Amino acid sequence: MRFIIRTIAAAAALWVAVQLLDGIKVTAPENSATYWGTLLIVALIFGLINAVVKPIVKALGCAIIVLTLGVFLLIINAAMLLLTSWIAGQLDIPFHVDDFYPAAFWGAIIISVVSWLLGLFIPDGD
Repeated sequence: MRFIIRTIAAAAALWVAVQLLDGIKVTAPENSATYWGTLLIVALIFGLINAVVKPIVKALGCAIIVLTLGVFLLIINAAMLLLTSWIAGQLDIPFHVDDFYPAAFWGAIIISVVSWLLGLFIPDGD
């Protein structure tokens, strides 16, 4: 149940990024089941990438992360969003991120902040 709630929270964070940035697009008709289904599928893809690829990239870039006092993590988050866009394109999912800056960079920040805020209201189960 917690996984479903977190996926819905991630989809909501993606929706906020789509609404605020011109460079992040869902090309399905807005306010349709396809639109919201696309957001849920992209949230699942984004979650899988963050669970599998991101730890590897963080381990390889550990020295750069330390040298930049964690600022390089913003670059990694933006790269994960671009990877999500590329995978969605390969699967013919109507989601696209135009470029690294400003779309992916600011999109990753918006998604992180909104996910964090929504996570405050999701019980941990502890």
